[in-house]
Amino acid sequence: MAVKGRPARPVYETASGRMFAGRAEDVLVQPPFTGWHGKVQLLFTSPPFPLQREKRYGNLQGEAFAGWLSAFAPLFAQFLTATGSIVLELGNGWNPGLPTMSTASLKALLAFQETARLHLCQEFICYNPARLPTPIEWVNKRRCRVKDSFTRVWWLSPTPHPKADNRRVLTEYSGRMRRLLERGTVNMGKRPSQHHISQKSFRTDNGGAIPPNVLVPPPEDAQAVLPIPNTASCSPYRRTCRARGVLPHPACMPEALVAFFVLFLTDPGDLVLDPFAGSNTTGAVAEEHGRRWLAVEADPAYAESSRVRFEPMAA
Repeated sequence: MAVKGRPARPVYETASGRMFAGRAEDVLVQPPFTGWHGKVQLLFTSPPFPLQREKRYGNLQGEAFAGWLSAFAPLFAQFLTATGSIVLELGNGWNPGLPTMSTASLKALLAFQETARLHLCQEFICYNPARLPTPIEWVNKRRCRVKDSFTRVWWLSPTPHPKADNRRVLTEYSGRMRRLLERGTVNMGKRPSQHHISQKSFRTDNGGAIPPNVLVPPPEDAQAVLPIPNTASCSPYRRTCRARGVLPHPACMPEALVAFFVLFLTDPGDLVLDPFAGSNTTGAVAEEHGRRWLAVEADPAYAESSRVRFEPMAA
């Protein structure tokens, strides 16, 4: 575990990365992290959401959350390369005792962006149709709201032109699009939107379709880099934790969500950092795709149990 003022020692290492235990605000300001300034191509993380109910992994609410997250902005930014990116997944929250949404996550995002003078490159919506119908009081009991089934993912950078290539995250063409490519023609009548569609668009097979910024499960007749749904109760990570009697993290990030941004925003060999690593989904995905990684988790037990991601998984 990291001790403030001393060099941080990893809980474990792999061929491509290191996991550290300790609070990010303590670990990131001491060696060896001070030697990685300007070397991180992607900082991808999911901070503890500003939920009403307190979780074991720690979570703040309202203004306290916004202030806490924005304080990290200059610290995170100094790790980035000149073309690096920060990607934050921020969940929705509800005001205590009311069927109204909290704006804590939005305030936190704006404060974070302004504090480090970052550019907002794009907003993404991560849709999870398998999420349970919550909040229970307003959705299940009083039936005056519908279930909350998405999180926002914000892509920021110190430059308007960070490294990115959407050709690395193309999805398979739908059956309809494949038929258009085979036919090579399309009805070129005037569109209500006044957009002009070139015949060339339907004669060239570009290897797949450009995904939207709403990250959803693919249609039945297509295969995608994703899918996003996070039905993690039966995941190999959780099964392995149970089999070995170690503590699993209760809020695992979907591996496909991490993979999308790792592939989109980095090249093999690039360095990826997750300062709120939890079960270290980021590190495992980065290693799988040939990237180097660094991870920091505040809870030593979660940091230690994330080791199973790099060992043979239980069937």
